[in-house]
Amino acid sequence: MNKTLIVIRICFIALCAVASWLICYTVEEWDHRRTLAIFIGVLIGVLVVLVDLLLKGFSLRGLTAVTFGLGVGGLIAWIIANSPLLNKGDPTIIYLVQMALFVICTYLGTVIALRGKDDFNLVIPYVRFVPHEVDVPLVVVDTSALIDGRIAKVCQTQFLGAALIIPTFVLNELQHIADSADPVKQARGRRGLQVLNDLRAIKHIDIRIHQSDIARRQDIEAKLVFLAQSMRAKLLTTDTNLAKMAQFQGVTWLNLHALESALRPELVIGESIVLDLVKIGKEDGQALGYLPDGSMVVVNSARAFIGKRVTAEIIGVLPSGGGKMIFANLLGEAEAG
Repeated sequence: MNKTLIVIRICFIALCAVASWLICYTVEEWDHRRTLAIFIGVLIGVLVVLVDLLLKGFSLRGLTAVTFGLGVGGLIAWIIANSPLLNKGDPTIIYLVQMALFVICTYLGTVIALRGKDDFNLVIPYVRFVPHEVDVPLVVVDTSALIDGRIAKVCQTQFLGAALIIPTFVLNELQHIADSADPVKQARGRRGLQVLNDLRAIKHIDIRIHQSDIARRQDIEAKLVFLAQSMRAKLLTTDTNLAKMAQFQGVTWLNLHALESALRPELVIGESIVLDLVKIGKEDGQALGYLPDGSMVVVNSARAFIGKRVTAEIIGVLPSGGGKMIFANLLGEAEAG
């Protein structure tokens, strides 16, 4: 893509030079100034390319906002200029006032429209211009949800049937964390980037990058809630403070921790479980193992089976701060599966 743009820019500058050279045949005064005309044409082409480079990163959403602002500002200036307020007076003064109104109103309209360009979701709802169903549910993804990593596994199961909206400022924040000098933050950021790549590799997941910027990193949470509100989307996050802010603003938020708790199987007394014993327990003969959800299982009379997979019968379940503590009696060594 970059090589193509370079070729196009070179061709454009060359066309400007050729056009200036051809103008010398139509304008008799410039017939003997062809070199100067070609230089001016090249200079104009270079200036246009420089403007193009300065506008790098200016999104279509921003262009729509600028166009809207110019239109509204021009309309307001026209209404005031043609109002009875400027019907009488010195024509020169009236003309200057009209020019000032046009410049001021278009400037203010453009600036205000650019500041609120995210409100143009109704005009250009998505960045990717491909056919989408209008009623597809949307989920705005927070940085913490990408770093957490479980979102990729949830999406692989096809339980989440919504389009994932990832704002560009979330991607920038993720890159900032990955570039941190702190090894812990760096590892978290890189894990988030890897999770993003895993999501892109899932074919049935609709990922949409939302072109949206912020002036300060402190505004990320407020901007996420605003985007979810304006797009009528849900917010996926593991940040409790952000979730409370979203809930206060009336935005539905998806809690991965609550989903994990809801998916934990309900264990009842008398049920048989299979687990690996990893260490000795506090009481004589006891051995400890863990279920996939992290619940600790204390198995009686199983110390001799540490390091092996056994079958045990649940005799008691107690809630604890880390989940559940399960007590069981040994039934025997599990058969190799």
